[in-house]
Amino acid sequence: MRVLIVSDTHGCVDARICALAQACDRVVHGGDVGDAAVLDALGGAVSAVRGNNDTAAKWPAAQQQRLQQLPLQAELELPGGRLVVVHGDAWPARGRHAALRRAFATARAVVYGHSHRLAIDSDALPWILNPGAGGRARTHGGPSCLLLQAAADAWQVEARQFGGGFRDTL
Repeated sequence: MRVLIVSDTHGCVDARICALAQACDRVVHGGDVGDAAVLDALGGAVSAVRGNNDTAAKWPAAQQQRLQQLPLQAELELPGGRLVVVHGDAWPARGRHAALRRAFATARAVVYGHSHRLAIDSDALPWILNPGAGGRARTHGGPSCLLLQAAADAWQVEARQFGGGFRDTL
């Protein structure tokens, strides 16, 4: 199973990330979505969580019901293990990876966002994955995402970062 992992779009998602989503079986969004149009642009099989910026005051009035449907945490059973998705703002930056490993010890991997910093920490289980920022804000080198290949016998994760500025989709 091929899973696209994205986070921190803040209302817009890069067109190259949307193109990758079309070739994936699932899409996971780690919060700070910013607008329901982002979820629509990513395709049909999207699991998203609410980030600290996903508030009623920051989402269009017509989208409040869709915002309320976003959970604070999601868990997906994938071939070979469970993927947990949180935004990450509830854990202090110092020691965040160790804290996430303790909190979700039975997961194969934990996805978080919030920091806008791309990270693949696969030195221990569960893996701790941060796709960076998939929108315009604080991309630290360009919009980014992760591609996870989940099979019963092994998982592989690959980072994708797109330089050359943001490419609009919405």
